[in-house]
Amino acid sequence: MDTQLLIDTLSRVIHVATAITLVGGSAFMLLVLIPAAQNLSDEEHARLRTGLIARWKRFVHIGVTLFLISGLYNYYRAIPSHKGDGLYHALLGTKMLIALVIFFIAAALVGRSAKLEPIRRKRTLWLKVLLICALIVVTISGFVKVRGPQPPAAAQAPTAVAE
Repeated sequence: MDTQLLIDTLSRVIHVATAITLVGGSAFMLLVLIPAAQNLSDEEHARLRTGLIARWKRFVHIGVTLFLISGLYNYYRAIPSHKGDGLYHALLGTKMLIALVIFFIAAALVGRSAKLEPIRRKRTLWLKVLLICALIVVTISGFVKVRGPQPPAAAQAPTAVAE
């Protein structure tokens, strides 16, 4: 097997598997864990939250690192196929900015900074924002993947025919 193909495939698998893990884990927390934990006593709830965050924090930090490495690599490999494709680059730039917002929210939710405590106090709201942002990123990713590479705008413009 071609080494480049193997590396490209591995990078893509890491990127998608990380998305599945982090977005799926966030959805699980919002839709299953938080509602179920409301039935716990304050002491049980605090103990669960402490244990959960300590464990989830590792996934978030490793996941963000894997996203950055694999995402930048995937983008670098895609650039030659999308040269001159303004829509592709605009959408990917938007996707990257939204991803940075997601990374910030995820880190704030598992962090210890006193300045970010207001975010942690409204965990449900911020998990909803995170998941909406993730849905937008997945939609952009799906669109550019299905759309495929497009020729530069100059190559698409019809040429005038002399009469």
